[in-house]
Amino acid sequence: MCGIAGYSLSPASKLDRTLAAQALLAAIAERGADAVGYAYRTPEAPIAVCKQRSGASAILDRVEIPADATDVLVHVRDYTKGHPRIAANNHPVRHGPVVGIHNGIIFNDDELLEDHDCARTEPGMTVDSEAIFALAAHSDADPAALERLRGSMASAWLDEREPGVVFLARGVGRPLWLGHGRGATFFASTERALQIAGRCLGLRLRRRELPEATLVVLENGAKAGEFGFEPDRRFEERPLPAVRAPQEGAHCLDRLATLAAIPLAG
Repeated sequence: MCGIAGYSLSPASKLDRTLAAQALLAAIAERGADAVGYAYRTPEAPIAVCKQRSGASAILDRVEIPADATDVLVHVRDYTKGHPRIAANNHPVRHGPVVGIHNGIIFNDDELLEDHDCARTEPGMTVDSEAIFALAAHSDADPAALERLRGSMASAWLDEREPGVVFLARGVGRPLWLGHGRGATFFASTERALQIAGRCLGLRLRRRELPEATLVVLENGAKAGEFGFEPDRRFEERPLPAVRAPQEGAHCLDRLATLAAIPLAG
């Protein structure tokens, strides 16, 4: 059970980009401690990725997002397929021009990736999530392409060919929440993560859970489109508890309270 989060901002937004990423990371830290990572995009540079094999507490103070970044992805990992000792297996995961994060497990990833010569480009890479980003990359994020996936999914990705755009997809079996504010849209695995981020930033977010079988396109802080698809439900999965690293969550929230200079208890 991993944790995903991130945001899409208007270029004119005055929000503290780094604090926003730290708040989301601290709020999802309890969902996994095998690896942690984040990605961001600025108007004049390629997508930047930072990740390491550790819990969120080891990186929280070192998160740094440029003031002109508009798109951010955040991930904590509790791995299922693709051992975290191989850096390429940890999130954010790249496939060609697409960089993404995923909570869930895809069972037919090897079959889907056989179609693409650019798959598994790093030695030892076996993470199942790459199949999502391969389908997104080679179909130009066609919602129907996601119907080929068999497994559970809540996911988000950036495409280097689509500046200012964040794609969100919820298949089945994993939660995904949206929080809309002025010039900003946040997303996270839990509603509580959005509440924490809003409190840290002094931002009122209108929160809603994204329905299953939905692809949302965010652009410059606002929703640009929402589309349905028919996920393949022919799979069985052993349920896992949502809280996988409670000590990471507690430590990160304590530290976030100091970084944000506000109490976060309660």
